[in-house]
Amino acid sequence: MEHVPYIGSGPYCYANSFTMLFGPHAPSTAVIEFATGSPFGMQLVGGTLPFFDPYGWTPEAGFDGALQAMGWASTVIKSTSADEALNQLQQALAEGPVWVGPVEIGHLRHQPGMSGPIGSDHYLVVLAIENGQVRMHDPQGYPFASLPIDDFLTAWRAETIDYGAPYTMRTNFRRDREVREDDAIRASLPNAIRWLSMENATHLPQGTVGNAEAAELLADMIERGCNDDLRGHLIHFAVRVGARRLADAATCLARIGHAEAARIASEQAQLVGSLQYPLVAGHDTEAAAILRALAPTYARLLSSLRAH
Repeated sequence: MEHVPYIGSGPYCYANSFTMLFGPHAPSTAVIEFATGSPFGMQLVGGTLPFFDPYGWTPEAGFDGALQAMGWASTVIKSTSADEALNQLQQALAEGPVWVGPVEIGHLRHQPGMSGPIGSDHYLVVLAIENGQVRMHDPQGYPFASLPIDDFLTAWRAETIDYGAPYTMRTNFRRDREVREDDAIRASLPNAIRWLSMENATHLPQGTVGNAEAAELLADMIERGCNDDLRGHLIHFAVRVGARRLADAATCLARIGHAEAARIASEQAQLVGSLQYPLVAGHDTEAAAILRALAPTYARLLSSLRAH
């Protein structure tokens, strides 16, 4: 099937947040995601929790390299207490909006159904603190949302997020040099190859596996019986964001003439995206077969990227 770029909603929280702070010179979210390395691999964290992103990857692990490839820089501020964080945030807001995260999305009570931690990370842009409320653009679909300060600080403490530091924010976004999108894609390729080859991993939980092994093991897990937590994680987040990242990777690779790698990434996007219906419908044998078809594509993509 011919590759058709995807445009639409989806859980692209940090890419959308970066775009808001970059302003009129922002690269596309597709290029931002590509630059972070997020599309290049699969991992089964601790042998149980699947993500269609690289072995050992976290969003924070990809940010600085992505900003450098795109010609941007920012100042990272990490606070050690809620009071210090609130004070630092108020000072930073005097200069403009502030990029914040990771936060625990389950504490963002302006989102329907969120009443406590769910172990899921999120990023957003804080606009102001006024009348005891934090005003924000939440890229999950809530512009100009507000949240009581205490609830916001609880989310920002990120106790249930398994990477990063509490009370982290980025300010002073600045464009150090002008970089065309195609050049940013090219500059990100070496990092993409490192992630796909599983060379960047550090501090992984015991039992974590990646790429083909992760796809095969997840297929076995689903076939033996997909519990509600695993199914919910896959259908509400992992499949959606994984398919979109791969579709964007295919689009970016095609832009710079990497036709074979683009074709493989598009195949991966179609396979991951095609998991959504069988997982929602409970057709687990079909989902397992799709994952087994996905497994060998990671080595093929790595070989293609190295050969170009």
